[in-house]
Amino acid sequence: MKPLRLLVVFSLTMLFAGLADADDDSLVLQTRARVENPDEPGQFKIVYDKVQWDPKKTAVVICDMWNEHWCKGATGRVGEMAPRMNEVIKAAREKGVLIIHAPSGTLDTYNDTPQRKLAQSAPKVEPKVALRGWCHLDKNHESALPIDDSDGGCDCQPRCPSGHPWKSQIDTLEIAPGDAITDSAEAYYLLRQRGIENLIVMGVHTNMCVLGRPFSIRQMVYQDVNVVLMRDMTDSMYNSRKRPLVPHVRGTELVVEHIEKHWCPTITSSDFLGGPAFRFKQDDRPHVAFIVSDDHYHADKTLPVFAQMLRDRYGCYCSVLHGQGTSDIPATDELETADVVVVFVRRLALPKEQLDKLRKYVDAGKPLVALRTASHAFDIHGDTPEGCDEWPEFDAAVLGGSYHGHGPNTAGTDVAITAAAADHPILAGVAPKPWHSTGSLYNTAPIAADATLLMTGSQGDTTEPLTWVRQYKGGRVFYSGLGHPDDFGQPQFRRLLLNAVFWAMEKEIPQPRGEKKAD
Repeated sequence: MKPLRLLVVFSLTMLFAGLADADDDSLVLQTRARVENPDEPGQFKIVYDKVQWDPKKTAVVICDMWNEHWCKGATGRVGEMAPRMNEVIKAAREKGVLIIHAPSGTLDTYNDTPQRKLAQSAPKVEPKVALRGWCHLDKNHESALPIDDSDGGCDCQPRCPSGHPWKSQIDTLEIAPGDAITDSAEAYYLLRQRGIENLIVMGVHTNMCVLGRPFSIRQMVYQDVNVVLMRDMTDSMYNSRKRPLVPHVRGTELVVEHIEKHWCPTITSSDFLGGPAFRFKQDDRPHVAFIVSDDHYHADKTLPVFAQMLRDRYGCYCSVLHGQGTSDIPATDELETADVVVVFVRRLALPKEQLDKLRKYVDAGKPLVALRTASHAFDIHGDTPEGCDEWPEFDAAVLGGSYHGHGPNTAGTDVAITAAAADHPILAGVAPKPWHSTGSLYNTAPIAADATLLMTGSQGDTTEPLTWVRQYKGGRVFYSGLGHPDDFGQPQFRRLLLNAVFWAMEKEIPQPRGEKKAD
């Protein structure tokens, strides 16, 4: 990791520790970052965190949300995103956050407004690093961008003619009393004048202005401002016919991931508005939501990596609802739009409104994939904190199991496919020969009569149901007692889990690269 990137993550983690004491007016943000492994340069770990910011020491900068762009596709996406963005800035403004509108190159439109004069009134201060009109890619701090935008990034066919048609910020975004308007270093002067330490960046485009403008990510990080990007309130200039030949929405995600690796963490608009994160209408990828809050089996580390594989290789949109080992799963509104939910948590009593969202999801007959400790995910033996709820019946009623303990941890589990299930689609491409898991054997018998047993687990003379499928209220359900951290290193398990996700959604089982299509 580069020293500057380390400083940003350290600042966000240390400055806002002690969240239990957060007051009702503070901003509580669910951040996602990618931290380089010092022992494996170029390898990044996905890190979820919760930070608290004082709204009076926080600003939002809205980058180049113009009324019109030379690319018609870009103009359309700005228009699609703007209503949600306006609700975000209204919510932030009501909290006491300073709103800075930065529609570059259009300030003549606003010359006589109090918002423009407010930005101009900030006294000039000496920055830590000289502020430039444009900050290009910093090869000493970041790798090359993951997309080829050398053609300007227009995704339309035929390509739109270049130009400068913008005259103002899009009218959908309200400019209110107390807001500021600028497109220059005045933004930094305004932050310093008001003692503002934190900056939320939104707007367009991630691979261009969001990184390069004097009021945006690169230059504000250089000034030691605590910066986050609102990753669902942005877009990229990327032509999907250029490298790496992925859909436009995935190209934007790749640049967001680049920013998370080299510059700053990201958040979503859900932190201000609730509800699922914003997605463009053209984003038709299946939505896989992961509910993770288990440091016992490191699901908080293994499943984010698996989710990244689904994004990179299999065209999925993934949400990781990360409880960080606590009885609180943020962003459970994502279940509203999920095509499948993957659950790997252990003995949590969640706030009732959160658990009710999962109940509503499964009661609607939607697909579910559950791993290992999900069999006792919401069973804390009756010692339920006030305002929370448990669901001890989840195992028997939904999953179709009857977990009642496990064997010795040191013995592991011998895994075998049942002969009757050898042709099941979930087992396509899974090596038929038995293999060994280092995870202890779960005692799960008897399983529901309507369940189809796919795998058994053995430990000495004891054999138990290990992996099975069934239906709950019309929705497909997959459960496996596998999920030990070492299992994720087994190609058989990764293939099994991949197949389960797509089977549960009733989609064609995908072919991993380098493998022939399974019959």
